[in-house]
Amino acid sequence: MTPDDARIAAVLMDLAHRRGVGRSFCPSEAARALAEDWRPLMAEVRRVAAGLPLRATQKGVAVDPVTARGPIRLGLPP
Repeated sequence: MTPDDARIAAVLMDLAHRRGVGRSFCPSEAARALAEDWRPLMAEVRRVAAGLPLRATQKGVAVDPVTARGPIRLGLPP
């Protein structure tokens, strides 16, 4: 069963607040917290993250979490 957007958002924001401003996490951490078979959730996690007050970065540069290719990091904006 795929988690709904509210559950994904809750996990993303919990991870972000636990890390705090200036620290980031990989979206796969949220996916792993949501399901044992987490890889199929990655697109949904990135999509939900795009609508939250999170900053997505790739090599330190802000990116769109939906369209960015390759690994990204998510965190609370400064």
